[in-house]
Amino acid sequence: MQQDVSTARIGALKATFEFILPYKRQIVFALCALFFTAGITLSIGQGVRLLIDQGLATQSEHMLTRYVLIFLGLIVALALGTFTRYYWVTWLGERVVADIRRKVFDHLIELHPGFFESNRGLEIQSRLTADTTLLQSVIGSSVSVALRNIIMMIGGIIWLFITNAKLTAIVMISVPLVVSPILIFGRRVRGLSRRSQDKVADVGSYIGEVLGQIKTVHAYNHQKLDKQRFSEHVEDAFSVAKERIVQRAILVTVVIVLVLGAVGAMLWIGGLDVIQGRISGGELAAFVFYSVLVGAAVGSVSEVIGELQRAAGAAERIVELLQSKNEITAPQFGVKSLPELIPGNLSIRDVSFSYPARPDANAIDHLNLDVAPGETLALVGPSGAGKSTLFDLLLRFFDCKTGEIRLEGVDIRQLEPTDLRRCFALVSQTPALFFGSIEDNLRYGKPDATQEEIEAAAKAANAHDFIAALPQGYKTRLGDAGLGLSGGQKQRIAIARAILTDAPILLLDEATSALDAQSEYLVQQALERLMEGRTTLVIAHRLATVKNADRIAVLNHGRLEALGSHSELIRDSELYARLADLQFNTEWEEPVVE
Repeated sequence: MQQDVSTARIGALKATFEFILPYKRQIVFALCALFFTAGITLSIGQGVRLLIDQGLATQSEHMLTRYVLIFLGLIVALALGTFTRYYWVTWLGERVVADIRRKVFDHLIELHPGFFESNRGLEIQSRLTADTTLLQSVIGSSVSVALRNIIMMIGGIIWLFITNAKLTAIVMISVPLVVSPILIFGRRVRGLSRRSQDKVADVGSYIGEVLGQIKTVHAYNHQKLDKQRFSEHVEDAFSVAKERIVQRAILVTVVIVLVLGAVGAMLWIGGLDVIQGRISGGELAAFVFYSVLVGAAVGSVSEVIGELQRAAGAAERIVELLQSKNEITAPQFGVKSLPELIPGNLSIRDVSFSYPARPDANAIDHLNLDVAPGETLALVGPSGAGKSTLFDLLLRFFDCKTGEIRLEGVDIRQLEPTDLRRCFALVSQTPALFFGSIEDNLRYGKPDATQEEIEAAAKAANAHDFIAALPQGYKTRLGDAGLGLSGGQKQRIAIARAILTDAPILLLDEATSALDAQSEYLVQQALERLMEGRTTLVIAHRLATVKNADRIAVLNHGRLEALGSHSELIRDSELYARLADLQFNTEWEEPVVE
């Protein structure tokens, strides 16, 4: 199992590396700056040695000034190299993460809607933000730090041997003693960091959920309980963070004691050598500089290893998204296409369908139904009868388990999904409006629509007057999900959008069920204009819509129970008569049994 996880993470890191490869020139710039700064840093040790031995020890002001200037020159070169390295490494991290985010989003938006019913939206959002941010930190910082410290460690060890082999042997013995606690406590800190991130994610999810439903929270006076629950989430996150802080504080304390203790031992041994004339003061200072450099590099590399492990996990989660299969696609061979203008002829033949979460319960069960071009067909039935599911199948959000749906005589599975969906305009019970201007929302189905076309569609939907009365008219910006508009106004904008799309088949999903009488009247007028000359399927509980339909299909448990006009069904269908009595306030009499 562990091997499978490691293999998956290695594969994820390879996939991430593929995003880096296109930027070879920037990688070369970053590596050149990296080697340059590492070389300059290592040279500073020799600058310190010369400053002490050739400047201070000789008691010459001229020599002191000369070597101080050399030292300052090294500092300036280091600063310029660090600027170049930081710029290109950070640029690379930001550029790669931007590419990853774009590719993941482009992939997700093409996936079938069923994918998002079985995967939490907040989790996907977290992968697109938190995980990619972690990758940006690693690519744009941690990897550079690791490479730089590896170079410094190798170069520092070489200079240690050149400076003093005896002291170097002492350093080599003390390094494992310093590194071991770093690795042990570092592992604990990394584990607690992951737990802390999970707890913080829980806090974020709870905030998003509560604030997203703030009206319901206030309506049920749920603030006190939500405060209590949020406090529990915050305290859980704090408890884990406190534990992480303690472990990290212990780690820092141990490292300071061990590292500075080792430096003290080296100063004592090296100091004796200086006193006895075996080495110079400058050599001892350079040796201490290189030993601290090597120790810091080893500790930094061990920290970065933990960051790389976390990045591997993040990369794995992102790659999982990229590898998610789109189950709704056109066939590999034999793709058919529809003419630009179609009359809107639908045929449903022996269709059965069950949702993936409930494979044994058919939402649609051996349904047969034909809809003629220009016909208005109303779908009625109790909750769970399969009305909305039928719309999902027509739009091919899901594929039927058995049977087939034909549009203009063509099985919709033989069509490109985009070619199929351009033939439909959907107006749902809860209109989907997006953050942005009213104009942007109206253009959603036809981005190249002119202002005259937009206003004509709004007038046909009885929406122009209230839009024109807004402070910025069609440029007025809406809040999330159309916040700031009434239910009737939202619905009329959705209808105007459908009118502007000008699709031959119209799907109305209880478009007036949640409106007051005045709004319903205006929306109904707009719908009647929209339905003219179009094949229309209506899910409705409103008597006016049902009575105006050419035919009414009564669905029950996914099956077609009855089909006919309103008057015919009142007479012939017991279920429809009962629904009419309960929902449409019509009189229903017990059928006469002869």
